[in-house]
Amino acid sequence: MTRAVDEDFLALPLDACSDAALSRARELGASHADVRVVSILTSYTRIRDARLEGSVLDDDCGLAVRVVVDGCWGFAASDRVDVGTARLLADRAVALARISAPLSTIRVELAPEPVHVGTWVSSYDVDPFEVPEAERLDLLSGRSAAVLGHAAVSHSTVTLRAVKERVHYADLAGTRTTQQRVRLESDVTAIAVDATTGSFETMSTTAPPAGRGWEYVTGAAVTVGGARAWEWQSELDALPELLHEKTLAPSVEPGRYDLVIHPTNLWLTIHESIGHATELDRALGYEANYAGTSFATPDVLGTLQYGSGLMNVTGDRAVQHGLSTVGWDDEGVAAQSWDIIRDGVLVGYQLDRSMAAEFGLPRSNGCAYADSAGHTAIQRMPNVSLQPAPDGPDLEGLIGGVEDGIYIVGDKSWSIDMQRFNFQFTGQRFHRIKGGRLVGQLKDVAYQATTTDFWGSMRAVGGESTYLLGGAFNCGKGQPGQVAAVSHGAPVAAFEAVNVLNSAQEAGR
Repeated sequence: MTRAVDEDFLALPLDACSDAALSRARELGASHADVRVVSILTSYTRIRDARLEGSVLDDDCGLAVRVVVDGCWGFAASDRVDVGTARLLADRAVALARISAPLSTIRVELAPEPVHVGTWVSSYDVDPFEVPEAERLDLLSGRSAAVLGHAAVSHSTVTLRAVKERVHYADLAGTRTTQQRVRLESDVTAIAVDATTGSFETMSTTAPPAGRGWEYVTGAAVTVGGARAWEWQSELDALPELLHEKTLAPSVEPGRYDLVIHPTNLWLTIHESIGHATELDRALGYEANYAGTSFATPDVLGTLQYGSGLMNVTGDRAVQHGLSTVGWDDEGVAAQSWDIIRDGVLVGYQLDRSMAAEFGLPRSNGCAYADSAGHTAIQRMPNVSLQPAPDGPDLEGLIGGVEDGIYIVGDKSWSIDMQRFNFQFTGQRFHRIKGGRLVGQLKDVAYQATTTDFWGSMRAVGGESTYLLGGAFNCGKGQPGQVAAVSHGAPVAAFEAVNVLNSAQEAGR
């Protein structure tokens, strides 16, 4: 099946607005100008105890013009998409750049990029916005009711969030692209409440958000992109018993344990300790006021031992079904892949065109993104992934190699410092490992380390069969704040002698 950009978006005056804004910016002396027409549809549904709690549909559409004049950025945007507005926005953007130029201490230069012309649509079978609401509610309510029917479950919630993002981009160099991508996430959470004490435990499904369509939520076979379907039914069947077992599980004894970490948990550790740490604007200190800095500064590029020699991490904007996957970024740079950590050593960063030029590199690696027409593009995280070992073991092999440890599945809470160096993570489920076998659950587990110590303790990396693409919709950055979706792939991996805290004891201090 070949999908196309929706006709309602193509019916907008995309080329006429681009031509008008770019010609006006050129007349006014801009050395660079780009235009984006952006339409973002967002749907959110929440079910509690098999009843609809809320359903929202949001439509955000607008036009943005960005220029470089006298070595300074200028930007203007509107929720109107017409030729007159396009010319007016070019006037405003140029005027803003000229006002700002005398105050700027850095002259903007952009790394070159070949001219691109084309259309790109992400891989999905069924557009979730074409599915009748009654059908969506029936599936979600049925899942809530099925989980709620178990004696161990006091309450259940089900959520579904879907996004369809359409972007037309054009610039003075001649690049003109149109793209459409769909992404969604859904989860089911079971809650057990002790009627006597009021204490409670929760457990959620581990299906990651994905750049897929409605077929992902239903578990139907995938025809576009070749990815396997998520086994929703088996996970939902197991969820109540796993929750019940957790309520009876002993609280962990603090100490050092070998850990086997599933990608449904490890993706978040990658995001916080690698993804954010290797954003070049953060490493250069440009995000210090809001998002923090990074211990992985440019002076240690090529020498910093980030982790064990088994550690190979890539950045990309091209992986199938990735949340950050595009055809081109919001500066017209084609999607690509590159090394961030190779054999445990820091070798690369995430860049946009201005930072690539400032850093003396010949080309951006395509990490510019704006979450709406109302925001200007900034450097945002690509899909950042730990690569599996070509001949790595399967899950059973990794667990079998641990004499005394904990197997961790699913993400939950996290904490990390502003330099992305000291951290603590929890999870959904914790299974005790004894003599290479799972022997029951624990609870209140939190693992704590510094970034380099943790990744340096990685002693085994699973093979391709253990690899999974996780991620999140809600990575925040920038002032004004922006939100971006990003995926992180990982295999199951084993770590030696990691410090484990009792999260309940820590919370009580």
